[in-house]
Amino acid sequence: MALLKTSNPAFTNYFWEDNYNSKRKMSVSGIAIKTFAMLFIITVITVLIWKLHENGASIKWFGTGGMLAAIVISIVLSVRQHWAHILVPLYAIAKGFFLGGFTAYVKTRFPEMPYQAIGVTLITFFTILFLYQTRIIVVTKKIKSVIITVCSAIFMVYIISWILGFFGIQSFIWGTSWFSIAFNIVAATFAALSFLLDFDFIEHYKNRAPKYKEWMACFGLLVTIVWLYVEILRLMKKLAIRF
Repeated sequence: MALLKTSNPAFTNYFWEDNYNSKRKMSVSGIAIKTFAMLFIITVITVLIWKLHENGASIKWFGTGGMLAAIVISIVLSVRQHWAHILVPLYAIAKGFFLGGFTAYVKTRFPEMPYQAIGVTLITFFTILFLYQTRIIVVTKKIKSVIITVCSAIFMVYIISWILGFFGIQSFIWGTSWFSIAFNIVAATFAALSFLLDFDFIEHYKNRAPKYKEWMACFGLLVTIVWLYVEILRLMKKLAIRF
């Protein structure tokens, strides 16, 4: 049977290729436990960085350093999946630094906004999960194709905007124009819809893939959750500034 496709870079065909026989198989409960543990690590580190910032410590490079570290870890993880039990916690630590640095400045100006963004992210996650489990939304090939295409386009816009920043050119996506806000709405929407592909992918391979793949599934969910949270926080910040 041909492998299903997903927009999440953690869930590729290589994800499921395995040359090792294992009697213990990937389970949904195992993925859930690992995911909650990694989210706890991210949260603790983020809060600690907030405290450092409030006490006057410089956190200038925390966000950038965390982002770069997360990228490097993701690349290594793509070719060394049997190290996932070590690399995924390191990825969570890197994301904690990224989110801590990214949100500290937002929290200074809008103290309650990060908590509100967390709330919206959790509500969105469980809403999409409910819609998927009850089959109110059925993940068809057409839906997959649309989500993958749009998510790929969004990531390309971010990459190009990041490169332009090195030349002193500010992309429209960082401003507070209506076009920028519309872009964030679209990005947040498709970040949420990416959960449909992740849930569908996991469902097809639960109790089939080797046990260590739980760490890879956990990694894939972390990628989507963090992306959704960042998009929601950016959108809320832009709306707060504009209004």
